[in-house]
Amino acid sequence: MENLVITGLGAVTPIGIGVEEYWQGILNQKCGINRITRFQDENVPITIAGEVKGFDPKNYMPGKLAKETGTFIQYAYASAKEAIEQSGIEIEPEADRIGIVMATALSGTSIIADTERAYSVDGKKRVSPRFLPKILGNLGAAQIAISYGIHGPSFTVSTACSSGGDAICVAAMLLNSGEADVILVVSGESAHCPIIMSTLAQAKALSKNPDPLTACRPFDADRDGFVMGEGGGAIILETEEHARKRGAEILCSLAGYGNNTDGYHVTAPRPDGSGAVSCMQSALRKANMKPEDIGYINTHGTSTPVGDPVEVAAIKTLYGWEDKEQPMPEDLKSKIPPVSSTKGNTGHLMGAGGITEVIACVKAIETGILPPTLNYHTPDPACDLDFIPEGPRKTQITAAMSNALGFGGQNSSIIVKKYEAE
Repeated sequence: MENLVITGLGAVTPIGIGVEEYWQGILNQKCGINRITRFQDENVPITIAGEVKGFDPKNYMPGKLAKETGTFIQYAYASAKEAIEQSGIEIEPEADRIGIVMATALSGTSIIADTERAYSVDGKKRVSPRFLPKILGNLGAAQIAISYGIHGPSFTVSTACSSGGDAICVAAMLLNSGEADVILVVSGESAHCPIIMSTLAQAKALSKNPDPLTACRPFDADRDGFVMGEGGGAIILETEEHARKRGAEILCSLAGYGNNTDGYHVTAPRPDGSGAVSCMQSALRKANMKPEDIGYINTHGTSTPVGDPVEVAAIKTLYGWEDKEQPMPEDLKSKIPPVSSTKGNTGHLMGAGGITEVIACVKAIETGILPPTLNYHTPDPACDLDFIPEGPRKTQITAAMSNALGFGGQNSSIIVKKYEAE
């Protein structure tokens, strides 16, 4: 496996646009969840979501392009712009050796819904010629490639809520196989619309808590479902050799990555968490690390009654406890590092979350501050780890893991560690 490093970061989130605003939002325990403004439909019982505020696409792309792209593409584009600029990469001299992996779970679903309503209900029988370019998932990567002159490998990953983590896995495989020297891993998600909110509400997946600030409460005993979010994230990933040759500032190392599938159920995880365990173990093997080498875990932690305890059980199994019927002994539990979920801040960013949450891990290593879990107040016996409930915690760490788990049993685990030149 090549030594892979991260040289650029970009983020568009409900708590801030740009990595620094996003990170400060986490440290300030800001909640970006509020009443939905994107649509009004009295038939949809859920009225809250994590929406990106103050985003003007023309600040990141030409006005003409802004008119021709869907919101999820605009979030990806803005994130990519920030990451590319931070990395200092000169694309033109090596355009064929630079690739893109795009992540999105729901692509242009909201645009499809709005267009169908206008066509079938409102009687607007002419569909814009920009309709397809606005909705296709791969058009995020395509628009970025066209703008920046990128000519290397291009893939779009759509593996539900693990799309972002899986995109990093695909990028690492491309670099390790020699297909490219640099990969822009980018994500975009914006699917707040009546049909998505309604189906998730009918499936009892979304929180019914009417208070936006406390609705998303990962691992808390009173959690009752997740909150939809939106946004984008980007990482510039390259081989260490390439980054050092061009004199890049290296932010972090990508130490390991894992991907697998439960093969169990369309929406529910394996009850014993064995798929997630195997995925984390795979990432550790690639990193040549042991569980005790990890200083912090950014969990998937969506605030669902079923999913949260399964992930907790998986983490316990990773650290050596397999008797699910008995409490984990304190001496063994003490070996588990602090864990948290940042979804209380942003809501569930779906395909983009796997990247923005890895960015949170990179910032935790860089700053020596661990992100807290918002709204964790009432302990749940099934969720009894150290969730950092008190607020940001100052702790120097050298390695962190981020989990992203999706519908269909998709699992991804990403390990980043402090960069040390050999």
